[in-house]
Amino acid sequence: MTKSHDVSVQDFNDEDSNVSSNPTFESVLNARLSRRNILRGSIGSMATAVLGTSVLSACGGGNDEPAPGPVPQFTPIEKLSFAAVAKSLEDKVTVPVGYTASVIYALGDPLRAATADYKNDGTDADFENRAGDHHDGMEWFGLGADGKASLTSVDRGLLAMNHEATTDEKLSSFFLHADGGKSTLPRPAAEVDKEVNIHGISVVEVKKAADGKWSYTKDSAFNFRLTPWSDVELSGPLRGHALAKTKYSPTAVKTRGTINNCGTGKSPWGSFLTGEENWVGYFARGAADDAARGDKSVVALKRYSSVQGGASRHGWETAGTEDKYQRFNNSKTGASADGSDDYRNELNTFGYIVEIDAYDKTKAAKKRSALGRFAHESAVFGKAEAGKPLAVYMGDDSRGEYIYKFVSEAVWDAADASPASRIAAGDKYLDKGKLYVAKFNADGKGQWIELAMSNTAIAAYAAYKFADQADICVNTRLAADAVGATKMDRPEWCSVNPKNGEVYYALTNNSARRVDATGSQVTVDSANPRAYSDVHKAKSSPQLGNSHGHILRLKEDAAGAAATGFSWDVYLFGAEADASTSNINLSNLTGDQDFSSPDGLAFSPSTGICWIQTDDGAYTDVTNCMMLAGLPGAVGDGAKKTLSYTKADGSKLDVDTYVGKAPAADTLKRFLVGSIACEITGLAETPDGKALFVNIQHPGETTAMANIANPSKYTSQWPSNAGYGAGKRPRSATIVITKNDGGRIGS
Repeated sequence: MTKSHDVSVQDFNDEDSNVSSNPTFESVLNARLSRRNILRGSIGSMATAVLGTSVLSACGGGNDEPAPGPVPQFTPIEKLSFAAVAKSLEDKVTVPVGYTASVIYALGDPLRAATADYKNDGTDADFENRAGDHHDGMEWFGLGADGKASLTSVDRGLLAMNHEATTDEKLSSFFLHADGGKSTLPRPAAEVDKEVNIHGISVVEVKKAADGKWSYTKDSAFNFRLTPWSDVELSGPLRGHALAKTKYSPTAVKTRGTINNCGTGKSPWGSFLTGEENWVGYFARGAADDAARGDKSVVALKRYSSVQGGASRHGWETAGTEDKYQRFNNSKTGASADGSDDYRNELNTFGYIVEIDAYDKTKAAKKRSALGRFAHESAVFGKAEAGKPLAVYMGDDSRGEYIYKFVSEAVWDAADASPASRIAAGDKYLDKGKLYVAKFNADGKGQWIELAMSNTAIAAYAAYKFADQADICVNTRLAADAVGATKMDRPEWCSVNPKNGEVYYALTNNSARRVDATGSQVTVDSANPRAYSDVHKAKSSPQLGNSHGHILRLKEDAAGAAATGFSWDVYLFGAEADASTSNINLSNLTGDQDFSSPDGLAFSPSTGICWIQTDDGAYTDVTNCMMLAGLPGAVGDGAKKTLSYTKADGSKLDVDTYVGKAPAADTLKRFLVGSIACEITGLAETPDGKALFVNIQHPGETTAMANIANPSKYTSQWPSNAGYGAGKRPRSATIVITKNDGGRIGS
């Protein structure tokens, strides 16, 4: 999730379009804002290893991989042995003593021999053949000595990763352009072409040399990009449906590209899943478009924050009359009844989980519409069991939005773990099934509510008349409104604990959470129980709501993937260590553990470590964003806790929540702190757990565009200040972390 630092521009990552009257836990609770009085103490220094010089090597694919051995087994570690990294505001990436971190793949790095090395001065071109920007979610795909998919390879593989967005001021992605670019309309086509092409995904080969150093392979035949201009097929209920007809695809079978990709997932059959998050902001509608449409599409558009006359994020629709630019104008401009002569339906082709075969760039990517349309983060599979359906868990990352689950109609066949076609396997498991939304109860239980025309709450919904299942899949938020789903504190990434199958959700924060809620605010409830005032040294007014976020987990009932009931509690509440333990620091975090705004979340399939990554605006007066390692227990290992509030009218309000066991010093520690103004996001590891790949996104995003010609005024110069690459403009990049003794990360 990328933040905007320009307050004059709409922050598309802080969308708040849910004006339904749904309960925030069965409408429990109004109360007066609690107040915190925090005295920050000094943090003792400790020895840490700082990210040092890393030299890019462009190497060809070799044949020196070890012979395939047995698939590495899941062997969970019992305690974290590294020394916790201290909080830091320095412009560097810091990891524990005994570990080494190296940059291997950054914005602009060429993916083919014919593309020039990146100059990083704003004059570079050919971005469809370079690494994109804002590296985000990422997955590992092993390559054997024969160049085929391998579950055992630990020295050579593919990294498939998202390129979420750009570092902007006003309209321009200013670090891409020599003079910072044009921040007024119309936008120049040459600038727009660059900006479009740095979005999407990349697949890049990486390899470990004999000396243990990792690098990416510049001219690998596996390398490729998928950008917002690439052909992508529509799949599931939306394919061929009237809601997806456009001038580009009058038969509604395809669209162009994928955009604002954030979280990821990896299917049991070995494909790459990427989620489209804040896609709506890239498109514009004319000032009179509501009247021109005159139908229920206006309701749907507003529910997804597409407002007539609203500015798009970059103004790409103004770059010229070519069709590739005009598709970003979603106004009704044509005379057709079905939208086949304009792009009024273009938004309906975005907001999905997209499936890609990382090993085969000739295979068309597919948008899996059966999984619903919203601000997708990751898509994570529950345990695959033969003869049982598969469950895919997802979250909608906007304030007051929902948590979802998809259950496949097909039951799992272990033979599909190595299918003849990975995309065909996706057709089997991801195009037909049941879509559910979560409702959390105040007793620590919850229900999955099916989103289908057979649900009378949907069929009879007064605010929007659903036509069929495709309509539900396109307008999933409206369907969830109709059934009374629980509004959550911005569901970010989710992950499944390999030890027990429980599902973890990062709820990053919610500035609209209140005790006495008004307007578009939402009230505190059991699963989102905190509303408080937090002080930030660089901000003139207190941060209100749940500014630090929390990590919720749930345990399915006995039916497993197909269960319609679950139990839940909160694994960790983000907080500053010196905050009150009565209503803020409910997990009793220490200075080695405290964090804010959990975002990226992934369990190691090797060690069972729960990696927690932050994208923070609330604690950045004290520390840059970070990554922590946790060893969780299980749902129910803690206790019920009651938060007491005083409402505006003076009455008392008690809110019960369920807090997991407080972490010990060796079960939760800070592992990494990033460079200035970055987000830590994206995580993949080799099957043996000995190489960990992490993305450092948008370092220096707080730089002012006016300072583009003066590197001394960049708020960050990473990774050039760590010895990587040309120029001094900050770049999003992938690092690889290894343990100096060759052991597993975290052990």
